[in-house]
Amino acid sequence: MTPAARLSAAIDLIHTIDTQRIPAAQALKEWGTAHRYAGSGDRAGISGLVWDVLRRRSSSAWLMDTDTPRARVLGMLRLERGMDADAIAVLCDGGRFAPEPLSDAERAALTSRSLKDAPAHVAGDFPEWLDGYLASVFGDDRVAEATAMASRAPLDLRVNTLKAGREKVLASLRHLRATPTPWSPIGLRIELGADARNPGIHAEEDFIKGAIEVQDEGSQLAALLSGAKPGEQVIDLCAGAGGKTLALAAMMQGKGRLIATDHDKRQLAPIHERLSRAAVHNADVRTPKGEGDPLADIRASADLVLIDAPCTGTGTWRRNPDAKWRMRPGALEVRLKDQVAVLDRAAALVKPAGRIAYITCSVLPPENGEQVRSFIARHPEFSIQPPEQTASVLWDRAEDFAQAALQSPEGWLMTPRRTGTDGFFVSVLKKR
Repeated sequence: MTPAARLSAAIDLIHTIDTQRIPAAQALKEWGTAHRYAGSGDRAGISGLVWDVLRRRSSSAWLMDTDTPRARVLGMLRLERGMDADAIAVLCDGGRFAPEPLSDAERAALTSRSLKDAPAHVAGDFPEWLDGYLASVFGDDRVAEATAMASRAPLDLRVNTLKAGREKVLASLRHLRATPTPWSPIGLRIELGADARNPGIHAEEDFIKGAIEVQDEGSQLAALLSGAKPGEQVIDLCAGAGGKTLALAAMMQGKGRLIATDHDKRQLAPIHERLSRAAVHNADVRTPKGEGDPLADIRASADLVLIDAPCTGTGTWRRNPDAKWRMRPGALEVRLKDQVAVLDRAAALVKPAGRIAYITCSVLPPENGEQVRSFIARHPEFSIQPPEQTASVLWDRAEDFAQAALQSPEGWLMTPRRTGTDGFFVSVLKKR
């Protein structure tokens, strides 16, 4: 397919997503099935265009002064891809499979309009109802922070130290241009261009043998900040597919007791195969059965309970750009209630002098600092471990991390703009 044909396909797909109200991933999959002539490079290029349009949905429409699929695609090319009107006009020449030529109004918009006077939620490409929340945490920087959250994420890998060292894996993945992550001492990063294909990590020998796992550097840091140690009893209370469970197991060096559970047993399904591949032998997966509590035998005995809390996922917008546009205020209220329930459950599992590591992939204060303060008010036997103490696990990078991340009395907030990671909040709560 020509670049112009890919552009036409992207316009059609945005129209499909708008009119049928389906997730972008589903629309892209169905398009690929219906257009088998398109090669993997074509599919990757079209996917890149579609995701970038979703990332710049509001700002692109503002730039073009109209909110149509075509306008958003053209605006994205100007804002995200840095193309000028002449370069865009080359793609839109009206030829076979190409978009129609630019109108006078479109060329004028691409040439003269900017985001200078756009409202914050438009310039930052986020739902307007979230503006107050983002302003409360980022202030006048919210547009810059939100713009970074709309950028494309790299592919981050965590080296499984139960099986390999970072330098060895780095050499093995040299053909993928992997580099060490800036903060995590066990992370690798593969930068991805706008039209880059998936590098197929799951087919790499290092992945098959369990030496690496796909995990954002922010998620790696969140696990490290929990301070899990060999010999401890650790509970991963919202284990899901097991990403942080695997990280905890490596931190524990196979020593101690690691219990993984989740209220949704369907989320736990992949964890067994992942634990086996990673050579984790000290993990006990507790799958819920009926109304019974899979942790009924545990009371005030855990050294650490890690909560990868259910949240709005605002910190992962760069990986799920269409999710932010489907988010409604009611979703936040539901998540806040879920967080209260899981925090209160964790409180009963921690032994004296034990701790809770509360983690969200959200940047919204009600889910982060406000939620922590509310927990302390309900459970005065807990206190907040000073953030600077938790950062000490990053060794020689602790001081630099403290300058980059956003620190509050309740914990750390990582963001794409500040730390180059997904948005993660981490608070460590210690029981007296």
